[in-house]
Amino acid sequence: MKMIMLFGTFDILHPGHINLFEQAKKHADILTVVVAQDVNVKKNKKHQTIFNQRERIKMLKNIILIDKVILGNKKDYYQVILKNKPDIIALGYDQKDCGPGLEEFLKKNNLKAKIIRLKAYQPQRLKSHKVRNYIESMI
Repeated sequence: MKMIMLFGTFDILHPGHINLFEQAKKHADILTVVVAQDVNVKKNKKHQTIFNQRERIKMLKNIILIDKVILGNKKDYYQVILKNKPDIIALGYDQKDCGPGLEEFLKKNNLKAKIIRLKAYQPQRLKSHKVRNYIESMI
């Protein structure tokens, strides 16, 4: 059975995330979602998550499209790939900084995972930072 792996923060779940899971699931039998640790989100995105990593994992585990949810590694983001050996790695349309380093990592570790890029779903309206900004403006 083919396994696809998808990485993300998934702090405020919205229809764009569901669409991402649906797209990924079409490529494989098993969808594994890797959730970014809180410390990594703060370091990379320069803000705290609204929901902590335990809460985000719990929400994702309750989405029927997702077969497995894993907490990402704090120091080595790609360690989870070595451990789980996915057949396919799916990147969101906006995960631009992942591609080159990921390809190099796969080659260096002799992993044959195919990298695919998923399509945007209403990006003018449903980007996580836009949803977050809207919610914060209401408070």
